[in-house]
Amino acid sequence: MIVAGADGCRTGWVVCRRDTDGTLDIRVVKALADACEGLSILAVDMPIGLADSPRPGRVCESEARKLLPGKTSSVFPTPCRPALACTTYVRANATSKIMGAGLTQQTFHLFPKLREIDELLRTQRKLRRIIYEAHPELAFARMNKGKPVLSKKRQPDGYAERLKLLARHGFKTKVDRLPDAARDDILDAIAVCRTATLIAAGAATCLGAKEKDRHSLPMNIWF
Repeated sequence: MIVAGADGCRTGWVVCRRDTDGTLDIRVVKALADACEGLSILAVDMPIGLADSPRPGRVCESEARKLLPGKTSSVFPTPCRPALACTTYVRANATSKIMGAGLTQQTFHLFPKLREIDELLRTQRKLRRIIYEAHPELAFARMNKGKPVLSKKRQPDGYAERLKLLARHGFKTKVDRLPDAARDDILDAIAVCRTATLIAAGAATCLGAKEKDRHSLPMNIWF
């Protein structure tokens, strides 16, 4: 099976594609749809499925935080669907507050990518069998015998630690620079690509099992 992992970057998505012989192809694509052709599984570091209110939020996120002590901040709170329809941060934050809780600027910066994947899965139902939500820090924790990797991936020691984990699990790469992509974006794409191989093999863990949003999109995180 050919699988891939994707992480958002400045101009689109970093995609790590793993061929049947284990060869990795890492590149930047403008649209996530461009990465889907020929894939059995695409694991994406971006929320799929949105709750109608920010409280209590998605079950999979609270479950993920419990598995990442010391790293809970890496699990961003996903905006509620009414907020996602807003075009300014002020309006989105106010809408979210009315629904139960405000949202951060960091979350608002994800809106374009969130809208992209939401529209893709709502309009092309066949892709729901291919695209899965994943989380790189859960992926690294699994590679690290269940222990969260507490070093910061943007620091040299944290970057090196994660590279070693990836290599140990069959994802060795020399790619650390791509136009318009940060080194940590590349790391995360490779990490969730490893998750894609586990999903394809029926060996991945699913958080928030059976929870869906109003459009029947799954609200799960796989690792």
